[in-house]
Amino acid sequence: MSAAHSNVAIFVPHIGCPNQCSFCNQRYITGKSTAPGEKDIEKAVDKLVNSPKYDPDTTEIAFFGGSFTAIDREYMVSLLKAASVFVEKGIVSGIRISTRPDAIDENRLNILKHYHVTSIEIGAQSLNNSVLTANKRGHTEDDVIRSAGLIRDFGFELGIQMMTGLYTDTDESSIETAEKIIKLKPDTVRIYPTIVLKDTDLADLYYKNIYKPQSLESAVDLAVKLYKMFSKNRIKVIRLGLHSIETESYVAGPWHPAFSELCLSKIMLSDVLSRMSDKGKYILYVNKSDVSKMTGQKRSNIKALEDLGYMCKVKVNENLKSMEIIIEREV
Repeated sequence: MSAAHSNVAIFVPHIGCPNQCSFCNQRYITGKSTAPGEKDIEKAVDKLVNSPKYDPDTTEIAFFGGSFTAIDREYMVSLLKAASVFVEKGIVSGIRISTRPDAIDENRLNILKHYHVTSIEIGAQSLNNSVLTANKRGHTEDDVIRSAGLIRDFGFELGIQMMTGLYTDTDESSIETAEKIIKLKPDTVRIYPTIVLKDTDLADLYYKNIYKPQSLESAVDLAVKLYKMFSKNRIKVIRLGLHSIETESYVAGPWHPAFSELCLSKIMLSDVLSRMSDKGKYILYVNKSDVSKMTGQKRSNIKALEDLGYMCKVKVNENLKSMEIIIEREV
């Protein structure tokens, strides 16, 4: 079985963004407030290279946390030069960046191509112009469509990030955003529920009872619907929920350290239930990495199946892919 994809994550703080979105405080999300340099890239690569999961064919250097192509051009090129050395030596397979949809043009894409960038993720967040305006995004739906087209034309892998539960957003408009993203045919998608952080406009709206965040349950339910939509269209969802936030920054919203597992666990339960027939005893075979997802937090999936008359055991089959399940009637 091939090694899983991994990133050498380099966080570039808010210096690239031309405006402050209603929900955003990048320092609280990344834990970083200083701009990285060449030495930081070298240290991050060395750390991952010495880890047991390292595979040069599936490892990328990833610049996250800011709007990479909107930062000072000279600084951006210096970071790319430092990172591209590791691509040229075969230590990593490529470079991944994330940026704003209005910070993409042919000039920038030519620079990225020259320095071995392979994947570009654009922070669309929504494809509803009224939602974008309400959250002070500073770009439009058309910017997302235009930049996605350019990225694909230049031969980069295209990733799109979307958020649910934004100020003035609804489940229905999030689903409409997903439908529009599907039409853009990205290779990957990230889905983030909106979290209210300290020192943001969204926190002010929350304290004034103007903004009401999603509950954890509703955020999981919506993320599951979106995941299924993207998967059905063969678009890979590579992230559900934020990686981490600083504890003291949290104000409100559906933050959970295992948000992704909550979603995937619910998807696996749904898959099993759709394939069950007669009540009785069953063995559910999954990949080793999916045992906890299939079982559910505090055995919630197993209990839910028991309540419906299905007595299930979860066992490992290493030949199965992630999220793949074999159901066997127990004699």
